[in-house]
Amino acid sequence: MKISISKIKQSKTIRELLEFGIINIDKPSGPTSFSTSEFVCKKLDLKKTSHFGTLDPKVTGVLPVALNRACKLTGFFLGEDKEYVGIMRIHEDVEMKKVQEIINKKFLGTISQKPPVKSRVKRVFRERDIEKFELLEQNEKDIMFRVICQGGTYIRKLIDDLGKEIGGAHMLELRRTRAGIFEEHNKEYPAVSLYDFEKAVDEFKEGKEEALRKMIIPADIVFEVYPSVFAIRDSMKNLFNGSPLHMDQLAKRKQSDDFEIGDKISVFSRDDFIGMYEVIKKENMFAKPLFVLHTPDWKK
Repeated sequence: MKISISKIKQSKTIRELLEFGIINIDKPSGPTSFSTSEFVCKKLDLKKTSHFGTLDPKVTGVLPVALNRACKLTGFFLGEDKEYVGIMRIHEDVEMKKVQEIINKKFLGTISQKPPVKSRVKRVFRERDIEKFELLEQNEKDIMFRVICQGGTYIRKLIDDLGKEIGGAHMLELRRTRAGIFEEHNKEYPAVSLYDFEKAVDEFKEGKEEALRKMIIPADIVFEVYPSVFAIRDSMKNLFNGSPLHMDQLAKRKQSDDFEIGDKISVFSRDDFIGMYEVIKKENMFAKPLFVLHTPDWKK
């Protein structure tokens, strides 16, 4: 079975998308991630919004914002890897090739990083995975770089730590180009500016929903992060009421062989998202619910 996010989107009303959707915002320099999320919330007159991963005020780029019930999925998206492009200024005359050699030796793979003083988390050393840290171009002491890393990595601190190896360095500019499955230039759901978002909402309030509808990503897209398991239609009512997913409720029993105890999965019945589950394989129970999208309008 294959899930079509475009088919899911077409089947939903604009109100359903606003109740359980995500907008990939292109955050400008200046506002905080929180204030950007609040702006989306107030502009759409929603109960709640939340963002998937904090960006410093001066940092621009991809900031996915969850709408209403989609906020419950924030924790499932936060740990995904991130991609950044930025410019750092080195304090000494060092060739880019030499800096890259130091990066390859000390700043790739699993590194140990202590959050900066201004961070809101406890300042203890934490391990973070750096998949890629490449230097792209040098203009005197300014070097453009690209980083792909584990969520929760502090890029400014990464540059500062590198600077300690080469006579000093600090970050001038930084842009997040990807946060997990959310990309800056995705063909179907590119990051949208606050200007374009505000314009689309104004049109929506005038009765024209096309622009806003185009921007909203159904939160069901979580299946691209967590593998999907399919339940039979007759089980939907019990599952929406919070019952565990039993082996005999699987559309195909052999699905259970693909997962280990503790795995997190997304559960669907055809194209209908039911919720997020954790595999337990206990007696006849296959998985327990972590989040269920309960709705009185479940389909038979």
